[in-house]
Amino acid sequence: MSLQSTHSRDHSRSVSPVAVLGVPFALGADRRGVDMGPSAIRYGGLSTALDTAGIEYTDAGDLALPTLQSQSATPDDSAKYLDAIAEMTDTLADRVATEIADGSVPLVLGGDHSIAMGTMRGAAQTSELGVIWFDAHGDYNTPTTSPSGNVHGMPLAAAHGYGDFAEMPWATAPSVAEENTVIVGARSLDADERAVLRESDISVFTMADIDKRGIEPVTDEALDIATDGVDDIHVSLDLDWLDPEDAPGVGTPVPGGVTYREAHTAMERVADRDAAESVLRSLDVVEVNPILDQRNTTGERAAELAASAFGKRIL
Repeated sequence: MSLQSTHSRDHSRSVSPVAVLGVPFALGADRRGVDMGPSAIRYGGLSTALDTAGIEYTDAGDLALPTLQSQSATPDDSAKYLDAIAEMTDTLADRVATEIADGSVPLVLGGDHSIAMGTMRGAAQTSELGVIWFDAHGDYNTPTTSPSGNVHGMPLAAAHGYGDFAEMPWATAPSVAEENTVIVGARSLDADERAVLRESDISVFTMADIDKRGIEPVTDEALDIATDGVDDIHVSLDLDWLDPEDAPGVGTPVPGGVTYREAHTAMERVADRDAAESVLRSLDVVEVNPILDQRNTTGERAAELAASAFGKRIL
């Protein structure tokens, strides 16, 4: 059942309405619990946060997708559950493209980070698209380089058609260029990822950059890079970007992340740029795992940060 709100406030967002899509998918992480992320984010107060911000939105419920229980993988798979992930990507890309064509901005609730393959592919169908990737990880592995075979560590490489993904057109987003792709807050990169990213045209701001310069100037520069010469941007927010003290309910926590306040500042800068230039084409919020969480803290953080990206303010 779809839920709709047209709650309005003086500071309401005056651009496209938001279309909330749940993607209860765990096959990219090969770990139960992250498929409950959409429910955790909704339970964490997403509708209240969007209402408070005066954001017009529709919640279209969850997509029907393959589950861990219905699939099998072998330990030597270089990319686990790839057929099911291709199915998910096609389904989500079509839905995202439809919502955009209908005039909405998709807010996609994961699910593991492999779902971004579908969001980006759908958002890029009729747009030159920049990408900002708020994440502790680079997500630039391929089936050949991945230590685990888990596809949630590969979606950014897939979007660019890098390595093995050059032969998987279903996974790519051809209008997403490296020079308009920015990773913000990286602090855990595999050796192969590090080498590839150094040689690429992708911009990478590590946590050291944020510590030295501050979250606001780093985010502003990321926005400048991502929006340069393109139509719109996709923003991908992995909750493991935050320090585990602030977001404990994630599958691959890495100490030393941004604080909850810094994350809000980053999302507010995204909203400010969108208000000025109408650049935000899609947003996904991923890797919330309530099985690993403490009193749904991470689900609540995800809900509030999503609302900040669409313009929620204290005043």
